[in-house]
Amino acid sequence: MLILECPYCGVKAEETELAAGGEAHLKRFGPGSSDDDFHDYLFMRENPKGVHFERWRHANGCGKWFHAARCTMTLEVFGTYTAQTSEPTQEIKDKIAAKRPGWTWREFADGQK
Repeated sequence: MLILECPYCGVKAEETELAAGGEAHLKRFGPGSSDDDFHDYLFMRENPKGVHFERWRHANGCGKWFHAARCTMTLEVFGTYTAQTSEPTQEIKDKIAAKRPGWTWREFADGQK
């Protein structure tokens, strides 16, 4: 069972109390963008084997959206942080780098569409 801590209310909730919102840190495209950019925004998502950044909503709690960093292979959670941030906290990046030598945030971010 996946358990995530809501960074707003501090409750540790099972995934059944949360609503998954897909990949976090997407570059959004709207009016005036090319068809290819808008297509990629709507349909192209990362599906990594390993570290992944996701959006979650505390549906049966405070109702707020937040981000979680976790490993898709082991369900290990590296941390959660508010949705109003453009990248994970340094503490979370350090936890990931300690468990995954060679991993860096920039490598992840540069691969985004």
